[in-house]
Parts: sequence; structure tokens; C-alpha cells
Amino acid sequence: MESLILPYQHTFEAEAGCDEAGRGCLAGPVVAAAVILDPYEPIKALNDSKKLSAKQRAALRIEIIDKARAFGIGIVDHHEIDQINILNASILAMHRALAQLSIQPEFILVDGNRFKPYHQIPHECMVKGDARFASIAAASILAKTERDQLMTELHAIHPEYAWDRNQGYPTLAHRSAIAAIGPSPFHRMTFQLLPLQNQLALFD
Repeated sequence: MESLILPYQHTFEAEAGCDEAGRGCLAGPVVAAAVILDPYEPIKALNDSKKLSAKQRAALRIEIIDKARAFGIGIVDHHEIDQINILNASILAMHRALAQLSIQPEFILVDGNRFKPYHQIPHECMVKGDARFASIAAASILAKTERDQLMTELHAIHPEYAWDRNQGYPTLAHRSAIAAIGPSPFHRMTFQLLPLQNQLALFD
């Protein structure tokens, strides 16, 4: 399918889209990506990563890396998340992704409603921006696929939490494992790892 999202917000030569993945997870890092797309190399089927299958995301990841003018990945681990909170960690991950760009952006489009200025570059926050603008959609796909790979690697260390299936999100199976054996060294200890017992069935 071909996406109907917009190719850009402003007619800057280098407009970077930013998004993160893993903000609501109980374990693992938060991962962000920044992407500057090439207007002469359009990528069909770009969309919010949550609306795509794993197979579609994997194929688009290859195309984004091949066609984008620049891209960067930023990672903030669970220790840093516990130290500075998840909002600050998400923004820090975006800053780290922007720092990896080989081209200095003239404008930054950010998914969501919170951001801190990066090197005095003008920016704009876009609620549901990953479904509205191609560069943010591309960033959402890179962030999601990168984080999924990291969680698969952590799953090999701690298969009991099934991170290869839940990626660290608070599913019933994940929380049941925490209740049975306790948290791993990769869990975010400032998060509510276990709800009240009568709320456990709400997570599936």
C-alpha cells in the first residue's frame, strides 16, 4: 500500500524527523531515530511503525537506510532511564540520534508533544506525527526495528520474560514472569513492574 502521509512540513533542504520506541516498556532501553529523507528518492508505504507488520518494517528499514540522506540512532539504557525518568530519557535518545546525523538539520520534526531544543535548531512537536509526516514515520520504523533487535538479544540472556514476543511491554505474561521470579538486571526499577493483584488481568 502507498502511504498518504505528507513528505515534509516545511520546504527546508534538510528537515529531520524524530521518534522513539520503548517508552512504555518495563525493561530495556528507549531507542530513538532521526531521519533526513531525500525528496528525490521517495519511499512508498511509509507509515507509523505500529500500523505495519514486522515483515513490512524490516523491508522498509532496509529501504530507509539505503535511500535516506542521513539517519541516526540514539539509545538510553535502563540505568539512565531510572536516573533521569522516561520523558527526559526519550528526549535524550532523540538528541543522541540527531548527533549521529551526517547532515546538520535545518529543522526538526518531533513525534509527540514534548522536546527540548537541540543546538538552537528550530523544531516542532507533532502529536501522532508518525502517521502524518514521512520523515517521522521513517524514524519510527528505524527506532522500532532497532529496539526490537536489542530486546531479542536480551531475550537470549533472559528467555523467561519472553522479550522476543513482548519486547519488554507490560503484557500479562511478562508481568506474571516478574511476579514468579522477580525482575532482571535489565528491568526499569523506577517503573511499576507489578500492578495490584486485582489489576493483573487488565494487561494482555
